[in-house]
Amino acid sequence: MKDVSYWSIFLNSSLINNFVLAYFLGICPFFGVSSKIGTAWKMGAAASFVMLVASVCAFVINIILDIIGAPYLRIISYILVISSTVQLVEMLLKKLSPPTYQALGIFLPLITTNCAIFGLALFQTNKGYSFSQAFVYALGAGAGFALALVLMAGVREKLDLANVPQLVRGTAAALVVAGVLSMAFMGFAGLG
Repeated sequence: MKDVSYWSIFLNSSLINNFVLAYFLGICPFFGVSSKIGTAWKMGAAASFVMLVASVCAFVINIILDIIGAPYLRIISYILVISSTVQLVEMLLKKLSPPTYQALGIFLPLITTNCAIFGLALFQTNKGYSFSQAFVYALGAGAGFALALVLMAGVREKLDLANVPQLVRGTAAALVVAGVLSMAFMGFAGLG
């Protein structure tokens, strides 16, 4: 994978193969935190940070496990790194920004089980990216995750102000919006 440009990797992971809108990974915070733009943005930033740290750690872990001949320990190692990083982010937010910590609520610890972050570690390993390519891949995936959350939150805030029929309010409207956003992002497939 040495011949792939960084811009192509970033564009691919953020828009073309967006983890939320193309792979449908990380749906729990996508629906749970996307009712307000401010909360969605903060959740996107927290998840992006965890993605970056998990990507760097997964790259190093993959090298170490290949050296010692224990590739079967990849999954458990990735899980440990992701859960440790989430605990760090949770402690930092609780100390530095209590309102953000309260706003994210249960969805902050759920980053630990966010399959988008776990998928990032597995995808970058399977693609055989170099360290810098893996870093750019994580940046793009985090940007795409945050973009999906903020777009969804913006549409949901506008829907709260609109006269929406009772039948499609709430979850039904969120699912329809998610489907439309997903189809819109599928339009980027021609760029790759």
